Amino acid sequence: MRDIGTGFGYLVKGQRWAAGHGRSLGVGLLPGLITLVLYVGALIGLAFGADDVVGWATPFADGWSSPWLGLFRGFLTALVFALGLFLAVISFTAVTLLVGQPFYEKLSADVDRARSGGAAPESGLSLRRELWISARDSLRVLVRVSCYGLLLFGLGFVPVIGQSVIPAIGFCVTGFFLAEELTAVALQRRGMELRPRLALLRSRRLLVLGFGVPLALAFAVPLVAVFLMPGAVAGATLMVRDLLGEPDAPQGDDAEPGGDVGAAGAAPAAC
Repeated sequence: MRDIGTGFGYLVKGQRWAAGHGRSLGVGLLPGLITLVLYVGALIGLAFGADDVVGWATPFADGWSSPWLGLFRGFLTALVFALGLFLAVISFTAVTLLVGQPFYEKLSADVDRARSGGAAPESGLSLRRELWISARDSLRVLVRVSCYGLLLFGLGFVPVIGQSVIPAIGFCVTGFFLAEELTAVALQRRGMELRPRLALLRSRRLLVLGFGVPLALAFAVPLVAVFLMPGAVAGATLMVRDLLGEPDAPQGDDAEPGGDVGAAGAAPAAC
């Protein structure tokens, strides 16, 4: 259980790092704002159109008497919107990271330099190649998440657990894959492909959930995801260093694990 607290600590330390680097934070907000506008429009469209979709998909209920017809279709409409929100939370991170790829890679590298005393792993790939790999892996993750989402959507009809246990599992799934998307920035710079990345995260599942689940809960609040993204990337980079057992430079020895990198990151390269 200690790993859960450690994972949450990396999230907090990442936000502190971003807050201490105003220029990086400001630029890092732009990709999230662009993505947010697109997603808000899509969710508004889903909110207005979900009842029509449910009505089209359940013609067998047209003859049901009141109030059963309204309750049944209202419940299904809420589930459709919840599924859309679930997918939006997951894909928001992937799309934002893709839009802001150059910035987030530099931010992640700056955190590595601050912790290692100046060195940061580099993939050696061109920007076009990195964008292609990121988009390809994000699509693969989205397919996996969609499968989990459909399964959880179906289980949502089960009495009692569908309204209690299943939502909790849903946030755990969301948190795990959010963490995967965010740690991918640092791990791709280290040349790690999707499958080894997933195996690495599963090896410290509680640590990853401690980082990702609070972030998933926060991302469910409008606008919050935009402001947390730069710090989330920084925190994910700190967590990657822990997962890979990468030591800190001597000047970081006095800091707690996953500690504040703000002081060490104050070098010009961090801006």
